[in-house]
Amino acid sequence: MTQFSDETAVMQRAIDLARQGIGSVEPNPPVGAVIVDDDLNLIGEGWHRQFGGPHAEVDALNQAGDAARGATMFVTLEPCCHEGKTPACSKAVIAAGLKRVVVAVSDPAEHVNGGGLNELQAAGITVETGLLAEEASLLAAPFFKLMTTGKPYVHAKWAMSLDGKIASRARHSQWISNEKSREKVHELRGRMDGILVGSMTAKLDDPMLTARPSGPRTATRIVLDRDLILSTSSQLMKTAADVPLLIATTPEAIAQRGKIYESMGAELLPLDYLDERLRHLNLDQLLEELGRRGMTNLLVEGGGSLLGDFFDHQLIDELHVFVAPKLIGGHQAVTPIGGGGLEQVPNFDQFVTRETELLDDDIYWHGMLETDWWRAFRGVE
Repeated sequence: MTQFSDETAVMQRAIDLARQGIGSVEPNPPVGAVIVDDDLNLIGEGWHRQFGGPHAEVDALNQAGDAARGATMFVTLEPCCHEGKTPACSKAVIAAGLKRVVVAVSDPAEHVNGGGLNELQAAGITVETGLLAEEASLLAAPFFKLMTTGKPYVHAKWAMSLDGKIASRARHSQWISNEKSREKVHELRGRMDGILVGSMTAKLDDPMLTARPSGPRTATRIVLDRDLILSTSSQLMKTAADVPLLIATTPEAIAQRGKIYESMGAELLPLDYLDERLRHLNLDQLLEELGRRGMTNLLVEGGGSLLGDFFDHQLIDELHVFVAPKLIGGHQAVTPIGGGGLEQVPNFDQFVTRETELLDDDIYWHGMLETDWWRAFRGVE
């Protein structure tokens, strides 16, 4: 029988279990639960495996059976107290006869927001919160952003040379990164709700923007195409009837040229100009619409102009950067983040988390930015 060394180890196990649901449970959060006896012996464990399926608490209770009575549950997120696609978890916990529930972090969704904890306490169950709250919050950050802002969590991805170029002066970019890095990108795509590129990237690279092999999710391919110049012979358009394709453009472009795109299976989304003089489309409006559709994770793959716009408007939540041992050079070669940029080099830590991984000779670096919504969520001034 598995016995944990301390309560922190139990919650860490719940977090590790929750991680297995990423990509399969959205727009729900990834959640893990572990049930132990007074001596921290494992009785049952589970996680939210698939959207519409049993939540983590119920999964763990099913494994524990009658042994759950009088035991303690450790769960990464506050048990829900509403009837949705599944019954309320708070009621299942009460019915199982648990005496104590340890919750890492409360659920900010309006239909929960402390309601689950209150139900448990009203039933005489001891409730404690805050154990490994930071780690559990990072795990569920995309869900928290969708719930608190109505917008998806934005991942920015690029591959670049050692001298910081994503394409040569002739706009040639295939392939900067190695095969192992590209496999990692396909894994990333496979858990996204949407994958976004600009019209120039779509024109120059002619990408499919699909995960190969497929992952747990099929992302909607999105092209920000102000003038609706995407070629009807592109791979994106040829596959529009089979894999969702959304083209964000202007009402004028839709009126002039939209019918052919729609006839081939693409959906056209009209956007306003954020700056009509510069002809910059409103990215906030785009994110709000994607959030309304329940998209939790959006991957922005470029190019430099689009990534620059996201950076300038502080819309990037997490970076995924692949650095290859190559030199490209040239003043006119493309850098990852264009736009206006910063006037001064930051003298503070911009990132909440940072991790690196060696992929053969490439370096994969990813980290979460300290964004305004994240600071507000944590109550940091």
